[in-house]
Amino acid sequence: MVSRMFRIETEVDKVRRDLLRSRLRETNTAASPVLRALRGTPGEREVPLHVWVLDEAGELAGGLVGHTWTTWLHVTYLWVDGRHRGSGIGSRLLSEAERIASGKRGCRSARLETWDFQAPRFYVKQGYEVVCVIPDYPPGITEYTLTKRLS
Repeated sequence: MVSRMFRIETEVDKVRRDLLRSRLRETNTAASPVLRALRGTPGEREVPLHVWVLDEAGELAGGLVGHTWTTWLHVTYLWVDGRHRGSGIGSRLLSEAERIASGKRGCRSARLETWDFQAPRFYVKQGYEVVCVIPDYPPGITEYTLTKRLS
């Protein structure tokens, strides 16, 4: 048996990060017929999806930032200015992102994460289902993952 010595480093290294991402992608593609079938198709890439709401003065009243990948919409951020909460802006942002994702981009499902003090009840009212609960992430806060089938 050959004895090997390894060195562990902890610095941020973008070149190694990109190399790791590339190697992981290759390994995953080799191991999964589903991911292999995606290679070279439009569904292979994440495509940004941004929706903005501006007030009468042109100021940002709310926004949604996410992306589509394969047949999924992933909502990364949804925010509404405190002055405009309760006016329906959040519902309109989410509805518009879902419309774009399910229409032009062929998405069949959506997913997002939210914390207990943010908006889990809002998303449930919009038709999302809680599929994962992580207590104490971060400590003292509960994180929820929710999904929705899009029509």
